[in-house]
Amino acid sequence: MQACTALAFNLRRKTEFLVALADYSIKCFDTETKELVSWMRGHDSSVSSISVHGSGRYAITTSTDTAQLWDLDSFQRKRKLNVRQSVGIQKVFFLPLSNTILSCFKDNSVFAWEFDTLRCKYQLPTPVEGSVFLYKVFAVTRDGRIFVAGGKSNHLHLWCLESKQLMRIIQMPAKVRAVRHLEFLPDSFDGGSNQVLGVLSQDNIMRFINIETCKLLFDIGSHEEGIITAAISPNGRYIASVMENGNLNLYSVQALTQDVNKPPSPTFKVVEDWSKCTSQENKLTMRVTSGRSEQPWKPKRSKIQSRLLKLNVNTSPENKENELPGGLNKKRLRALLKGFGEYPEKYRMFVWRSLLQLPENHLAFSSLIDKGTHSAFVNIQDEYPIKSRKLLRVLQRTLSALAHWSAIFAEMPYIPLLAFPFVKLFQNNQLICFEVVATVVVNFCQHWFEYFPNPPVNVLSMMENVLAHHDKELLQHLIKYNVTSQVYAWPLLETLFSEVLTREEWLKVFDNIFSNHPSYFLMMVVAYIICSRVPLLRCNQRADFEYFFHHRNNLDINIVIKEAYQLMEATPLDIHPKRMFDDFIPLTKGQYPVFNKYPKFIVDYQTRERERIRQDEIEYLQERQLMHELEAKAHEQKAEDEAWYRKQELLQEAEEQKRKMLLEEEEKLVEQRQRLAAVKRELKAKELQFLDASRRRFLKYQQDQRQMELKHLDDEILRKVSMREQETAAAVQDVEVRRMELESQRQLFEQRLIKDQEAVTKEMKEEVDAHQRRVDLEDHVIQRLMEVDREEQQKAQIVAEEKLAKAEQKRVEANWRLQMLHKLRRDDEDREKRYEEIAKLLHDNRVKEAELLKAMREAEEKKREEVTQKRAQLEKEQKAAAAANEHRKRFLEDRMNDTLELAGNLQREDGCFERLRDLKARCTERGVELQQVPMSGNICLNDLSASESSLHMSLGQRRGELACEERELMAEVRRLRQKLVSQARSRHPPTHFPATGWTP
Repeated sequence: MQACTALAFNLRRKTEFLVALADYSIKCFDTETKELVSWMRGHDSSVSSISVHGSGRYAITTSTDTAQLWDLDSFQRKRKLNVRQSVGIQKVFFLPLSNTILSCFKDNSVFAWEFDTLRCKYQLPTPVEGSVFLYKVFAVTRDGRIFVAGGKSNHLHLWCLESKQLMRIIQMPAKVRAVRHLEFLPDSFDGGSNQVLGVLSQDNIMRFINIETCKLLFDIGSHEEGIITAAISPNGRYIASVMENGNLNLYSVQALTQDVNKPPSPTFKVVEDWSKCTSQENKLTMRVTSGRSEQPWKPKRSKIQSRLLKLNVNTSPENKENELPGGLNKKRLRALLKGFGEYPEKYRMFVWRSLLQLPENHLAFSSLIDKGTHSAFVNIQDEYPIKSRKLLRVLQRTLSALAHWSAIFAEMPYIPLLAFPFVKLFQNNQLICFEVVATVVVNFCQHWFEYFPNPPVNVLSMMENVLAHHDKELLQHLIKYNVTSQVYAWPLLETLFSEVLTREEWLKVFDNIFSNHPSYFLMMVVAYIICSRVPLLRCNQRADFEYFFHHRNNLDINIVIKEAYQLMEATPLDIHPKRMFDDFIPLTKGQYPVFNKYPKFIVDYQTRERERIRQDEIEYLQERQLMHELEAKAHEQKAEDEAWYRKQELLQEAEEQKRKMLLEEEEKLVEQRQRLAAVKRELKAKELQFLDASRRRFLKYQQDQRQMELKHLDDEILRKVSMREQETAAAVQDVEVRRMELESQRQLFEQRLIKDQEAVTKEMKEEVDAHQRRVDLEDHVIQRLMEVDREEQQKAQIVAEEKLAKAEQKRVEANWRLQMLHKLRRDDEDREKRYEEIAKLLHDNRVKEAELLKAMREAEEKKREEVTQKRAQLEKEQKAAAAANEHRKRFLEDRMNDTLELAGNLQREDGCFERLRDLKARCTERGVELQQVPMSGNICLNDLSASESSLHMSLGQRRGELACEERELMAEVRRLRQKLVSQARSRHPPTHFPATGWTP
């Protein structure tokens, strides 16, 4: 569960080996039992190298700040090499075949120490060169006589450790700008004085040179297939190298050159022939010359074939895996996404919840929230000052719930950056926010925490392999300027693209991420880097690369998404991240799953260490406070004592001086008194002169001041007079402008009154026409009723003995027509009631608005008088109409009685008259003014209908006049109100506040 930083073999017990881990510890394992033998701690930073003594009993581990000597029999630390913080350690190791320890520091100083006594034997002098460079890598021959150092330069320094002198400075070819690794090529026949040195440079090519003749013998690696690191076997026969594409290549030194080794024995000849045949079968070519290798040793391109990634076909029933909660289908969603590039904004959250298959465990989430704010996020506002208090509170609760769910989230420094986009998106639903973040961590952040607290080296290596396969030139450029995947890939991962994308682009990207396999997320990162190759190839400083991957760039996100899909299809299976990533697994329902895919002992150790450090810090602060108080009190007491003694000494000295001075002063006092009397007389005379001169000067000053004040008063009076004249002229102009405004308003008011009058007149005409049509319809119905009744009477007189059913049918038809007339009359009455209610409401509004419109009081009084007169006239007309109605009612009743008397004779013969009585009773109950149809035809109702129509017309005209007056008054009120509002707005203009945008 930890990254390895250094390895060491060849211990006394051959089955054991040492491993330095990323948690600064060193462990010893046994290869046979596969068990942990010992666990050594003591470093405060990562161990960069392990050197084992020739006997295999002792080992030296080196970090940047210290080197420690270990006894591998007891696994105890014997000695520790401490240095100043400003001078770091590069490497400390045992010299071969000797008891000397060589220590190399970052200031180019090299010290040799005696192993038994740990006494400094000697120090190599500082080299003097035109271009000073710092040592980074070192190598020593097997006999321990020649020491080679290199660094950020194409120069190599050769030191003779016997004479402690710089033997030679070797200049590498111009293509070499920095040396990354040095290692001598052993030889069985040189007695340990190795002559061939392997130099791995920044261009990932390892060149082998002869340090005596400075001749380039051969090289391995190329720009297309570079070497990351290399190691040489102890017998010098093979070279193992780790390539950029992840391959491990094994080279045969005998096949590379024949000048280094002596002629091999027959046994080796057989091996050489076999290796040649093997190399020929594998089509590996090598071109070696006496001076230098023209082409690096590499396999032909035709042998390297990229295999397309074939997706596994699910053998389950069709579309079973595509069915999502909410009735959605994943295959159809992908088709929709492919067609439009994103999901609809209105349904995006619903689609996401369905794609992620959120369980919505309310009880489990409530239990996590009830645990309160986690101690790791109590002061999160200090590190992330968010303006919105609500957003900060939701972020704190979500992070606390994650920390209570799994302890690693309390230790992850980037978990707020990872969760913040979802918190901002789902801030109104904290349960969905938590489950979305948890689902993203479980599925799309697989293998992230295996190297905690370091970044996920395995995931970064996957993306680096994909980038090397699809864009090797860009990767070479990044490696050239020492830009690792932690610079160009990790910022995009830990922030989920939230720093480099806008909100709309981010939503579109995650529409595609949630709809595909979890490995698509890594492909999106690689696609973003490949699509940004043009600006990245122009960058040549590490700060520029860091800035690029932490800020937004002018990049079309649609192109990036398409490139990611192409990478998913074109990436070979052996380097495809899908081979290492599991399929999407939703959260379990009811309870959340256990999340322990991280080094638990590191998290527990960090938690314990943090708590211990906090307690130690509290104790230290308390002790320091107490010490400060005691020290302050001691200093204060000491200062008070010293001040008191000093004050006593000063008082004694002052007392002695005062006594002496008193004696001297008494002697001088007599002489001074005599001289003082003479001086007083002179001063008195001068004083009188000065007083006289001062009095005259003061009088003159007073006169000048009064003259200046009079002048100022005159100027002020003139200024005020001119100001008053200006104000008067301005007031006159304002009055004139006001008069013009009132005149224009009056004209506008008259125009609006004329328009309103025309509209009302038109409306009244329409109402009169409609009423006339209704009256005509009623007359027609009445005439028809009279004709029907007359026909029925004639038929009743002629055939009284015939079918009673026909008479009954006619009665029903007459009853239906009378009901229709009744409904029409009732509609007229309802309409009159509505008119009265409208008039009443208008009257109430006029009374209320009159209180606010004092300026229009005179005009309003006139209108009221006119309304009063018209109302009186209306009441008179209504009384006349009521009298006419009463007269008509009595007339109809009289005619009805006469008709009943005439029909009494026929009642014995025919029951037809029963329906007339029923009609009369029904009309009397409902209050309908029935216009009785005479049976003999002598009564004519045309005059009554004409009078009733004229009455309705007069009433309609009065209502129209009243409504017109009401509209005029309401228009005046509205104009005055608008004027008041405009004046108020001009005095107090509204204040506009800037909108706040949405901020990430």
